[in-house]
Amino acid sequence: MIPTAALRRSPRGAVPRGDRRALWGWLFVSPATLVLGLFLLLPILMALWVSLLEWDGQSNPFTGGRADFVGLDNYRELFTEDGLDRTLFATSLRNNAYFVLIYVPVATALSLGLALIVNQRLIRGRGLLRTTFYFPSVTSAIAVSTVFLFLFQGSGAVNSLLSWVGVEGPNWFADARGVVWVVLGALGVVDPDRPSGFLAEQGFLGLTWFEWLSGPSVAMCTLLFLLIWTSSGTFMLIFLAALQNVPQELEEAAALDGVSRRELLWHVILPALRPVLFLVLTLALIGSWQVFDMVYIMGQGAPGNTTLTPAYLSYQSGFGEADYGQGAAIAFVLFGIILVCTGVQRWLLRERNARFGRTR
Repeated sequence: MIPTAALRRSPRGAVPRGDRRALWGWLFVSPATLVLGLFLLLPILMALWVSLLEWDGQSNPFTGGRADFVGLDNYRELFTEDGLDRTLFATSLRNNAYFVLIYVPVATALSLGLALIVNQRLIRGRGLLRTTFYFPSVTSAIAVSTVFLFLFQGSGAVNSLLSWVGVEGPNWFADARGVVWVVLGALGVVDPDRPSGFLAEQGFLGLTWFEWLSGPSVAMCTLLFLLIWTSSGTFMLIFLAALQNVPQELEEAAALDGVSRRELLWHVILPALRPVLFLVLTLALIGSWQVFDMVYIMGQGAPGNTTLTPAYLSYQSGFGEADYGQGAAIAFVLFGIILVCTGVQRWLLRERNARFGRTR
């Protein structure tokens, strides 16, 4: 009999089948690889070099001229040197922390709830509901932001509705007060106009703890509401697609065992949605650090820089103040923050194997 190894031996000079498949694979992905390398990886490397320069955008940053190499000075100004640059950067980080802490969980929970509602087979007009919930996500952010400017102005529709129930609405886009101190001040716990002690004397990155813990300003609350309203529809569709892939037999078996709707959600549906939940949380987290267009339209950081975000600060430093080195440095710090937050989130949501003590 002829050995099996001899039958599988390739003729002299012939390329093995596995290598041929690899060559064909590289051939097919090479156009996309070239496009990504030319228009994504190369600009990232160029921006990284610019972050190490003091450059005003009026010369070629790769041939000298008026582009001076300053090393990590642009990063030091953001973290260690007292001044306006560090104060603005710390303020933008504080503001964006509120986006992460409020927008990510609220948008995720709301979109999951909407998906559970429109996935009910007994509800009539499910198609209309899905379209209605998704419509804000496909509307231009500039158009929606402009509409919100009219709705939330001092004499706008929102304050008119509040006046019908006896509530005097604030001047939303001009109110820089933090809602935490507004509430605690109304309860008599603290004096928001005259902070004292540890809150006023100690701080981090040039901001006192009173400023760090003030909570989102009244003006930022409108941005949070707008961002949640415009993005929940997209996340709803992602959850809806995942819900429709959950085997119906699981729900029927749980119903036969007398499982309540709450137990069904926690012990059947959510475990089946774990990968999709991680995807939605990651997208929401990245989106919360990239808020720009709404800030640009609805105040450009005003009032009192309480709506300033790192993304807008990077744009303002580069294109507004012609300090492209610092603008690029802010962008790369933002990039690092997103990577760290995504890694921590992935670690927290990792799938645990209790029996073998392993994670994956």
